[in-house]
Amino acid sequence: MPVVLVVSHSEDIHVDLVLPLIAHDNIQVFRLNSDCFPRDYQFWYGYTSTGIEGELTHLPSGLAIRLKDIAVVWLRKPAEFSFIDANLAEQERAFAVEETEHALLGGLYSLHCFWISHPLQLRGAMWKVEQLQRAISFGFSIPASLITNLPAKVAQLAASSPDGIIFKALSSSWLGADKVEPDKQLSTGLATTLLTEQDLSDLSAVSNLPCHFQHYVKKDYELRVTVIGEQLFAAQIDSQQDKRTEVDCRDMSAAISYSKYQLPVDWAQRILGFVQSYGLSYSALDFIVTTDQKLIFLENNPNGQFLYIEQLVPELKLCQAMADLLIEKALCQN
Repeated sequence: MPVVLVVSHSEDIHVDLVLPLIAHDNIQVFRLNSDCFPRDYQFWYGYTSTGIEGELTHLPSGLAIRLKDIAVVWLRKPAEFSFIDANLAEQERAFAVEETEHALLGGLYSLHCFWISHPLQLRGAMWKVEQLQRAISFGFSIPASLITNLPAKVAQLAASSPDGIIFKALSSSWLGADKVEPDKQLSTGLATTLLTEQDLSDLSAVSNLPCHFQHYVKKDYELRVTVIGEQLFAAQIDSQQDKRTEVDCRDMSAAISYSKYQLPVDWAQRILGFVQSYGLSYSALDFIVTTDQKLIFLENNPNGQFLYIEQLVPELKLCQAMADLLIEKALCQN
């Protein structure tokens, strides 16, 4: 029986809601919560002339699978590993994490199966600056963009923009806060920020590290387009309804409208081609639609969240679409 292996963590509500939709007599589902791995799991695998052999067992439930039966891996949102010995010294834990990662991913990489999405493809698709160049090659417009540690270059960009410039983190809006202990956090993050005259009067901090700036583009609304297999689900975000979301729509405290959006065929074809160029079967993309209805590419999130879109726009059945894709690929691989 083909197996759908879901790799995530125990608090992932996306997985909680999708897995019941995969109920199928000819498919087995196995959830690997990395925040409980390897503590609550046992596994072994080895290689012979015929390929990989091995088993993976969830100790609390007793559920076990053979690695060779894994037809699909859904790599959702892994978390930090847990070990039986919770009191490992710092170096011991560092080594344990590295060994566990090599063992787990090395084994999974050996499988000839369908991925949503393979770590190497995710890694290749995560670089926001490369995304801009690729977006141009697919015919999308982008905001004029600059990555630099030269304050003078930032001043030049600002002078060339009629509506100002924004600062936007390349890696994460958390600004590294999620990488340190709470008592060492200097800030919990920074949204996309429109620079003020005061900001532009002293750009010396730019010299410390490469920073990402773009022309600010006035918008009519924003789009979140989620690609699941060959299907596209577009949500219109009326971000201009509230001051708090005019620049960055991610302030969920603002009661702005979300609605289903019908993508023009040309836009849909280019978006699907862009995602598939990375070898991905899933991605979530952000766009601006200007007041004169031009589409502006912002970024691609190859492992982005989708549940909040379905919660705000119930007509977009994203959980069911993900379940259907997992079922389809599991049966095809059998």
